[in-house]
Amino acid sequence: MNNEKLPMAQRFRGYLPVVVDIETSGFDPQRNALLEIAAVIPEMDASGRLSILETHHAHVNPFPGARLEESALAFNKIDPFHPFRIALDEKDALHKLFTPIRSAIKRNGCTRAILVGHNPAFDIGFLNAAVNRAGIKKNPFHPFSTFDTATLAGLAYGQTVLAKAAQAAGMEWNNREAHSAVYDAEQTARLFCTIVNRWAELTGAWPEPGPARQSAAAS
Repeated sequence: MNNEKLPMAQRFRGYLPVVVDIETSGFDPQRNALLEIAAVIPEMDASGRLSILETHHAHVNPFPGARLEESALAFNKIDPFHPFRIALDEKDALHKLFTPIRSAIKRNGCTRAILVGHNPAFDIGFLNAAVNRAGIKKNPFHPFSTFDTATLAGLAYGQTVLAKAAQAAGMEWNNREAHSAVYDAEQTARLFCTIVNRWAELTGAWPEPGPARQSAAAS
């Protein structure tokens, strides 16, 4: 067995950061539906620089009895019953995303994923509720710990709104594409990578080779 940790496994205490954005039919994860979910998996090169590797996405059917708030649907412009959505039930949608996430955890020698989001309490609440409804026993994500790009951007740029933080970081922002899960997740991922890489440049906090964690791929 290789006796050196991979760079990603060193950088975040064995966690793989995965950027998630969720669009819903309201604010209550127990009563409102998860309608769209995107997950962006990053990679880290040998020098420790973080970048986007792949994006996975699914439209999701409302669970039976879900409350669909008109104001939420008007905001995200989702028609849950549009015939061309090609939506999946929650269990199938989560399986579609969790399969590549588990592969990335193993590939990077990490223990599990940690959700990165912009105000992630919202996203992890809906994710955990969907996992429970689907009866999924092994959630690859930590159940409550998260990385918050609103907090990180407030520290780095003095901005907590995603659009303003992205622009402060030198990124372009398209309001017409915003509030789709893929666009918001990828923009959040770019922001996260930019802040992590800039911090490393300023502090010299690049990963150093270390002993491999034998149980890295166990969970």
